Amino acid sequence: MIGLILIALGTGGIKPCVSAFGGDQFEDDQEEQRSTFFSLFYLSINAGSLISTIVTPNLRGKAMHLFITRCYPLAFGIPAILMAVALLVFVAGSRMYKKVKPQGNVMLQVCKCIGFAIKNRFRHRSKEFPKREHWLDWANEKYDKRLIAQTKMVLKVLFLYIPLPMFWALFDQQGSRWTLQATAMNGDFGIPVQPDQMQIVNPILIVIMVPIVDSVIYPLIKKCKINFTPLRKITVGMFLASLAFVAAALLQVQIDKTTPVFPAAGQTQIRLMNLGSVSATVQFQPQLQSVDVAPKEATDYMIFKTSQLQSLDVASGSLQTTQSLEGLLERKRYTFAFQVFGTGIDSDLLFDNVTSKPEEGKNLIRFINNYVSDINVTLDDKAVAVLPPLDASNYTTVPGGKALHIIKATTSSTYCTVSSKKFGFGSAYTISINDCNQGILNISYYEDIPPSSVHMAWQIPQYFLLTCGEVVFSVTGLEFSYSQAPPNMKSVLQAGWLLSVAVGNIIVLIVAGASKLSKQWAEYVLFAALLFVVCIIFAIMATFYTYVDPNEIEAQFNEQEKEDKKDDDDHGKEIDSKM
Repeated sequence: MIGLILIALGTGGIKPCVSAFGGDQFEDDQEEQRSTFFSLFYLSINAGSLISTIVTPNLRGKAMHLFITRCYPLAFGIPAILMAVALLVFVAGSRMYKKVKPQGNVMLQVCKCIGFAIKNRFRHRSKEFPKREHWLDWANEKYDKRLIAQTKMVLKVLFLYIPLPMFWALFDQQGSRWTLQATAMNGDFGIPVQPDQMQIVNPILIVIMVPIVDSVIYPLIKKCKINFTPLRKITVGMFLASLAFVAAALLQVQIDKTTPVFPAAGQTQIRLMNLGSVSATVQFQPQLQSVDVAPKEATDYMIFKTSQLQSLDVASGSLQTTQSLEGLLERKRYTFAFQVFGTGIDSDLLFDNVTSKPEEGKNLIRFINNYVSDINVTLDDKAVAVLPPLDASNYTTVPGGKALHIIKATTSSTYCTVSSKKFGFGSAYTISINDCNQGILNISYYEDIPPSSVHMAWQIPQYFLLTCGEVVFSVTGLEFSYSQAPPNMKSVLQAGWLLSVAVGNIIVLIVAGASKLSKQWAEYVLFAALLFVVCIIFAIMATFYTYVDPNEIEAQFNEQEKEDKKDDDDHGKEIDSKM
């Protein structure tokens, strides 16, 4: 909590001020250069994000001691040192900066001015008091016209910001909903890519897109004589973000088609696994279903009403056995493993305690003993279990995309090994340990949950659309906030812009909690529709906005003050001459 509080205080001090401070370094006639600065400023932020996304997890993984697998002190410590170095570099250039002197507590003055105007307006509600052009003009009795004019400019822009949090409500889901989406996808890019690493696509595209948009797209639009104003850019950015979520919804539909069906309330799933070399027929009682199972084969999971299951009969030739199914649990999966011998049928009902895809693209594997004696199973030199015949181990988690694992099985007289196959991402397997031939282990794979087949690369189009929206939305928003703010309120509007990000995250919690949608694709469509509606509302609001030049207004007030001062001086001289 102390760390989070310090981060909040530091961010609150840096983010609204650093962009305004950068804009202050340019003269009034350097609008084009200032626009380029905001693009480069945003590019540098994402370049930092790109570097940290790549480097920090690697620092965390550098073990400093034999028994430590994660080194968080290193992952936190090096960025802390680099931040201190950055501060020293920033301070070293202090003499070169153009600094605007602080002019008191601007926020307090603005709030007092607004409060007095509201209070004065309701105090003089009778008809004998004439109407005023703007409700803030009711503060004329106490506050000077310059402050009132500045407050009008700030409130005018802040009013435009009301719809903007909806953009951030969608944008920040790339680190949550989209990462969750990636956990059900195939991350094999030649090297395994984990779901959270897909977030690196956004800063990479930002670093690529900002120079292209700034030096190619905008000049091309200008040559086509299209008046692409800042507010139009922001509108386009919102529209592109809405399209990104439409793309995410279409992708989610394809992912859902490959997602296995798990038992619902009142249901139980059972599959049959024939580990022997003789086929058999299994009859679910009472007369529910009859299934033939070939040797070394397993059926798909079959769904039954839990209350209807009583027992199952296994028959092969003249051999037969019965397995009771009473006491099975709802919403659970089971595997009935059996093996036909010359003198009988051995069987075991295994509880498969996996009813969802493995998280973060990982895989689950377990082993079942198809030997005639106890075996000791190890995976990559880690002990798994000692298994009696036809018994199964618990599931073990292995990382997604890793090609080979070394499986070892030992008995009192044999020692055998074999390399596993590539498991992919998000799968679950039961591996049967069958026999050993000259030190080579003979195994069979039974797919409990199929690996993800939709590739993570299909997320790139939605990342591309969202990044394009971010470039024209966020960079333009920073520049617009600076250009439309009075000289002494640049950071105030930057803070207002950043506040919309926080409100957007709150919107996600509210909408996701209130929607009650069971399908993720439907939630994506809901967010896309909400942003599209907000985009239309913002476009209408933008048509009524009149751009102002704060420096020109300041110059008018300065000129007026000079004239008033001159009139006062002339009036004073006239009085002195009469006396």
